[in-house]
Amino acid sequence: MTSHHAILAKTAGVAALLALLAAGTEVSAQPTFGNPSPTAGSATSQKANAAADSAAYKEVEYTNKSKPGPALVVIPGEVKSNNATFVQKFLPNNIADFGELELSSANFQVLERSNLGPLLQEVSLAYNMGDPAAARKTMQMGKLKTTKWIVKFDILKAEQIAENKSGFDGRAVGGLISMFGGRAVGAVAGSVQTQDTTGVWLIGMRYKIMDASTTEQVAQGYKELKMEVGATQTSVMGVSEGAKGGVGLDTMVQRLVQTAVWDIDAKYK
Repeated sequence: MTSHHAILAKTAGVAALLALLAAGTEVSAQPTFGNPSPTAGSATSQKANAAADSAAYKEVEYTNKSKPGPALVVIPGEVKSNNATFVQKFLPNNIADFGELELSSANFQVLERSNLGPLLQEVSLAYNMGDPAAARKTMQMGKLKTTKWIVKFDILKAEQIAENKSGFDGRAVGGLISMFGGRAVGAVAGSVQTQDTTGVWLIGMRYKIMDASTTEQVAQGYKELKMEVGATQTSVMGVSEGAKGGVGLDTMVQRLVQTAVWDIDAKYK
């Protein structure tokens, strides 16, 4: 092979390598999606997206994530709140799903409930009743033999503890200004309407860790978080602006589970 051919071959090899690297970069890049909303990029869109970003899911850096945790099963807990809104929205399985997700993220060996099939009901009954004989019987079946812990998350409190409203109605002020000759100013003042509403919830969650062999309690803890929802509305001369939002119940429950799992990972792994 001549030196000219060698240079060409080397150049082709480098080009092929760069192409492969570029292709690898494209494959590993996170997917991006467009926004077809007709208000995309507007002031209202930016404010709404900023609020959504604050409530979006955020991964937790668990303290002992590098250390593998024991094998465990998350069983559905209890929702003991009397709040109708919360009870209608959440079932114990929803909360257990969040628990499996976060415990897996913290490097615990989670045997998912979907893999238990009909055994799940037997397992849940044995540990909720504290029946060691039934627990030992179920733990001898299949993948359950390696299980060390049974974990459950219970909602003990979900209540709106405070609500505050404030507002301004410009009609009375506008009427007074108009009486003294300032009709144009009075009309503007009379059109001003503002309304702010804020509500605060307290949601409390208990986690419980039970020994898979004996049903005895290994540990438990309680976490409580505050959730604020609010709305604001302003109108002047027919031009209005409003906003409402806050952290939703789904997000609040997930954050409570994250807080509980952080505790479990830090203290009991």
